[in-house]
Amino acid sequence: MPITVSESKVNMLNTGLLKFLTQPVMGVALLTAVSAAVPSASLAQGQLVPPTQPASPTGQQVFPTGQQVAPGTQQVFPTGQQVAPGTQPIFPTGQQVAPSVPIDTNYSLGGGDLIRVNVFEVPEYTGEYQIPPGGSINLPLIGSVSVLGLTTEQAADEIANRYSRFLKRPLISVNLLSPRPINILVAGEVTRPGSYTLNLQGGAGQNPGVQYPTVLAALTTAQGVTLAADVTQVQLRRRIGRSSEQVVNLNLKELIQTGRIDQDITLRDGDTIVVPTATTFNVAEARNLFSANFAASPTTPRTVAIIGEVNRPGSYLVGQGGGGGEEGAGGLPTVMRALQVAGGITSQADVRNLQLRRPTRTGSQQNINIDLWQLLQSGDIDQDIIVQDGDTIVIPTATEVNTAEATQLAATTLSPATIQVGVVGEVQRPGAVDIKPNSSLNQAILAAGGFNNARARTTTVDLVRLNPNGSVTKREVKVDFAQGINEETNPILRNNDVVIVNRSGLASVGDSVGTVINPLGGLLGVFRALFGLF
Repeated sequence: MPITVSESKVNMLNTGLLKFLTQPVMGVALLTAVSAAVPSASLAQGQLVPPTQPASPTGQQVFPTGQQVAPGTQQVFPTGQQVAPGTQPIFPTGQQVAPSVPIDTNYSLGGGDLIRVNVFEVPEYTGEYQIPPGGSINLPLIGSVSVLGLTTEQAADEIANRYSRFLKRPLISVNLLSPRPINILVAGEVTRPGSYTLNLQGGAGQNPGVQYPTVLAALTTAQGVTLAADVTQVQLRRRIGRSSEQVVNLNLKELIQTGRIDQDITLRDGDTIVVPTATTFNVAEARNLFSANFAASPTTPRTVAIIGEVNRPGSYLVGQGGGGGEEGAGGLPTVMRALQVAGGITSQADVRNLQLRRPTRTGSQQNINIDLWQLLQSGDIDQDIIVQDGDTIVIPTATEVNTAEATQLAATTLSPATIQVGVVGEVQRPGAVDIKPNSSLNQAILAAGGFNNARARTTTVDLVRLNPNGSVTKREVKVDFAQGINEETNPILRNNDVVIVNRSGLASVGDSVGTVINPLGGLLGVFRALFGLF
């Protein structure tokens, strides 16, 4: 049978409890019990000891992912990434964006730091100590104490705990007098990945003028990020204490656009910065990245391979600034500049489907599609992508040449100012002739002064062409000056083509007769010289 308590008994119980709490002695006892449940204060620093429940150093919860996580490593739950308009995927990926969280900015002690340990009311135990590489300092009375990876507050607590065996109420403080240089590792999409030592600027230790290097300073020291970088997901990995690590994502694109300085975190010794490879490519953002001060130097020439439908395929140095020649074409080091250095496109180039192949630090390759026709028609300057060292530009051959478009392209900076063809045989001025790109066979003949009407065969000519694969082709072309540009009677010429204008039938017969007569005339001349005949 259930046991019930009457309302009157409950009231009596509450009244008795109230009287119990109002007794001075009992109230103090209860408050003491309650305070025992609150985290105890540090004797060394007067701060609360953190609760034993695991938590992020930043005070934000960390979510598990589907990946294996090393013990002590903190990660952030990934979210989906929206692809911006004008962005093209360059290779498949499963990478996702993780929201950024504040990183632990406490200073962890390590080998090389100069600290001062103050033992209050026991000045003979106070002293300055240079922390050795192992991280343990030798203190009076208590001997070796390891402070490696601890903050100054944690080190003070550790030392106070050790002194509590000998001192009744040890009051300890630890002050950083001179911090050690910062050794960091920069990996991923930077010009020169590797390990770097960064010095502090200004004062040191307790001097308020000291300045720690930042993420941007580290990237600049590594000669900047490459154009294959994804600056929205730069990772900063930092050791927390002695056994854990915090990983935080930094969005440097947001820093550029909004000036959020909190993305440029100050570094600590042992930090690792990883710049990932972009999985999508946005032409407009790439140009903005190039102008950032943490990008690779814009003035450094970069080696670019150019193959396909250009007049001089090969490897070239493309740089910024004036100077011209083959080592720079003025302005930004873009695809257009690279094509100019390679002698311009040929009449067979497909400018709508250029491809830029860019190697990455991961060993993969970004394939970026470029439409230079869109640039010429609508002024989309973003299509003129900035190149970087190691890029390969591929200019494919058009499946069909539109003569109207070919004429337009000839007047742009994509094409060379002139091309050179040879016109030999029965013309007025045989030899090399400079003509404009996409000029036709008829124009080349006229540039050589036209046919030598007394000797030339005016109905057909031979066209000799050196092909990109090294082969040579020769074909007969019917000449008709009344025809416009067409492949049969008036084809567009390419650089280094040779037009051979043959002799007419009458000229061939005359030359044959002259060959027979000339030896006889030469013999008669000999007799004149010898015998004075005739």
